[in-house]
Amino acid sequence: MTENNHARAQMPLGLASRGYSGVIQHLNAGSAGSALPDAELESRLIELGFVEGARVEVLHEGIVGRDPIAVRVENVTIAVRRREAMAVIVA
Repeated sequence: MTENNHARAQMPLGLASRGYSGVIQHLNAGSAGSALPDAELESRLIELGFVEGARVEVLHEGIVGRDPIAVRVENVTIAVRRREAMAVIVA
């Protein structure tokens, strides 16, 4: 982990606004409030590339309720509901 990541507070990706960029610290599916079981949500996020240490940037927010969000994880752009993004802890 770099010095910069130590200085930044950790937060759920679901709270980030357009233009935010950071690094994934860990997944916490239990706090997401998703309709999916925790293990299934975590597995799906990992399959999409939401893994510890990956760089992430919020590119776009939906018009209604700012949901879903489009995020770039490394070099891949993914749309995800904010509720599921709450399981991705970034700094």
